[in-house]
Amino acid sequence: MKFIEVPLSGAFIVELEPHTDERGAFTRIFCQKEFAEIGFNKQIVQINHSFTKNIKTIRGMHFQCPPSSEIKIIRCIRGKVFDVMVDIRAASPTFLKWYGIELSDDNMRMVYLPQGFAHGFQTLTDDAELMYHHSAFYSPQHERGIRFDDPALKILWPLLPGTISDRDRGYLFIDENFKGIEK
Repeated sequence: MKFIEVPLSGAFIVELEPHTDERGAFTRIFCQKEFAEIGFNKQIVQINHSFTKNIKTIRGMHFQCPPSSEIKIIRCIRGKVFDVMVDIRAASPTFLKWYGIELSDDNMRMVYLPQGFAHGFQTLTDDAELMYHHSAFYSPQHERGIRFDDPALKILWPLLPGTISDRDRGYLFIDENFKGIEK
């Protein structure tokens, strides 16, 4: 695995290195020792899978507040998505900055989001599937979100938005009262 820093403090692209031969390929997607080198010292406690039927669908921007803040490691295993992370850590030098990257079953990239990041994606193909590895259990009372079209963020989605859930459309815009979250 190769860890490539992105312009947001503490976040990484993880490039996988498949070993191929005449039979096919073998790829390691997690190694505790290698992830420890970038500061990951927690356990993976939950693995989730999402399936999104239609191109242009946006899911996000989701996060959990302390004490249920989580680290996420995300990989697209089918199709293609534009994956977006937003740093919402109050004390971070990259507070309210976003970064987007294409994840696909072809490029085999993953993203590593530290605690204090909001996450979302837009499908660039029909039938897109993502696998999420989480360092904290899902906690409905700590779940929050930011609008995908928040003018304070100015996220440049590659396609006109398609399907968006009522929940995701219902998040409030960031205003002067938004202080971010602490680790």
